[in-house]
Amino acid sequence: MPLQKISNWTSHLRNRHFMMIDLIICLMSPLLALFVRLDGKIDFETYGQALLYVTIIFAQLKLVVFHFFGLYKRFWQTASIDELARLIYVGINAFMIEAFVFILLRSIDQLPVHLLPASFPFLDLVITMFFVGSVRFSIRVIERAKELGYSYNRNSKYAIIIGAGSAGSSVAQELQRKSEVGIIPVAFLDDDPEKLKMKIRGIPVIGKTTELEKVVTKYRIPKVIIAMPTASGKKIRKIVNDAHKLGVEALTVPGIFEILSGKVGIEKIRPIEIEDLLRRAPIKTDKEKVNKFLNSKKILITGAGGSIGSELCRQILEANPSEILLVGHGENSIFNIVNELRLLAKNQNTNQQSTKISCSIADIRFKNRLRTIFRSFLPDVVFHAAAHKHVPLMELNPTEAVTNNIGGTKNLVDLSVEFKVRNFVMISTDKAVNPTNVMGATKRAAEMIVLDAARKTKYNYVVTRFGNVLGSRGSVVQTFRKQLMSGGPLTLTHPEIKRYFMTIPEAVQLVLQASVLGDGGEIFVFDMGEPVKIIDLAKDMIKLAGMEEGIDIDIKITGLREGEKMYEELFIEGEVYDNTVHPKIMIARNASRIISSDLENSVQLLINVANSNDEVKLLQLLKMIVPEFNPNNSRFNSNLALHKIPSSSQEK
Repeated sequence: MPLQKISNWTSHLRNRHFMMIDLIICLMSPLLALFVRLDGKIDFETYGQALLYVTIIFAQLKLVVFHFFGLYKRFWQTASIDELARLIYVGINAFMIEAFVFILLRSIDQLPVHLLPASFPFLDLVITMFFVGSVRFSIRVIERAKELGYSYNRNSKYAIIIGAGSAGSSVAQELQRKSEVGIIPVAFLDDDPEKLKMKIRGIPVIGKTTELEKVVTKYRIPKVIIAMPTASGKKIRKIVNDAHKLGVEALTVPGIFEILSGKVGIEKIRPIEIEDLLRRAPIKTDKEKVNKFLNSKKILITGAGGSIGSELCRQILEANPSEILLVGHGENSIFNIVNELRLLAKNQNTNQQSTKISCSIADIRFKNRLRTIFRSFLPDVVFHAAAHKHVPLMELNPTEAVTNNIGGTKNLVDLSVEFKVRNFVMISTDKAVNPTNVMGATKRAAEMIVLDAARKTKYNYVVTRFGNVLGSRGSVVQTFRKQLMSGGPLTLTHPEIKRYFMTIPEAVQLVLQASVLGDGGEIFVFDMGEPVKIIDLAKDMIKLAGMEEGIDIDIKITGLREGEKMYEELFIEGEVYDNTVHPKIMIARNASRIISSDLENSVQLLINVANSNDEVKLLQLLKMIVPEFNPNNSRFNSNLALHKIPSSSQEK
């Protein structure tokens, strides 16, 4: 019978079929065991009755053990070393139970079981497990033979897999199983010298990653697949650039954050994305400590529908808190993330209590609405991610920036203190450092509010500060993608402008880690790596789209926008930074001690002025609260020049 037909037949085998096969094996194995023990010379007059007793008893016993230890909850078509280990474990337990029962039966004088040899249960279990395992793993052998012998279609393309680790092996396995993908893996490249000239799933490791050009040229390979989910962006960029020069298509598997999030599997092949080129080494965090901190607690998250807020929800859910309350102003985004989380919560470990997911549509500027939420929910921890973040829009609408970013934060902090919430984490931005725009200045003032409350209450209220996140709404990457789809040009404000970048999961992972590092009153600054030139980002995205700059699409320089800086900073003068136990997180322990003692009155006055829409006075007060605020906006500067800012002595 052809292999394909056998495979089609075995693919329909289910665990109920295996149970029937096991029953036949269990009924036959005692006879075979006695046959082996007595060298084939069985006297049925002597042993027949005893053999009948133990066959019936042991068959039932073994099937119960097999069921109890989950042998009928496995998908044997994809059996691996885990299933083999499970079979051995089941066999050992079955032998111990059977041996105990056999000893009991031999002790009963009325039964002829004592006539059977003492080695009988051991031989019986060895034979049983041999046939039980053989039946199951023969299914896997047939599947593997089908993979190796499957014929690819004539349009299939050869590919080299870069990375011969578990990711590379998974990719090769997936391509061998699915010939319809049209990619034939023919070789691996890997920098591990121990793997050189070895074969993985029948595919040879023929060289190092640095030998890509030689291998592609020699074998005329049209595709390379980068199977290194933990590789740095620098290494990915090097391989992609080499492939681009050779005219070879480069594909990859997802990065480690995508895999850990459960969104995709390691074997998923996709085109290279800009996030891959900016990828950094995976971050090691003390997940156990974070989970212990959040487990069984009631967590309130503001801005829960946003990029950072929604990822906070996903990662916090993994810690199995008792309840998560999502607070946001945009009903559609809250609706989407609530439905996603409820589905994820259903799939949580059944041994744990499922996390309750709740939501409240609320504007953080309205304190009475927030008080109702706090009174009914009584949170243990607050993560504050809600804010207006778009620099140009906030330059045009400074009163909105103040009432939301400052007023909203003050409301949340005041209510957290009122309801004795002892843990508060604010998400800030590098634009709060020496700000040149209203958005950055309002975020700096919001930082001060959190730190001032920590100083007064001694509660664990902390601030986390980091740069841009890839893939967030309105980010430059999203803008460039839309411009590429529309035919360009890609617009940027200055050829030398630089920004720090992080992936959203990476940023949130560090936020959660920082939440368990502080005692209150600290600012945690994340190591953002090296800043990236935006023009380099644009050029890379053009290449990844398969286009040529200046031929298929242009890059246009539009000039700096109002309030925009050439480069962002991470540190404020006067803050003293130390390393923490985490190599990617620094801490300013003195952050709450360099804040004015009159901050609360100044902030309330500023909010009142914002509510009256007095833009000039608003800017004057904002600059007094945030002395390092240096507006880079011609309209603001002209207004401030016409209305001199009063000195502290004049104000008194």
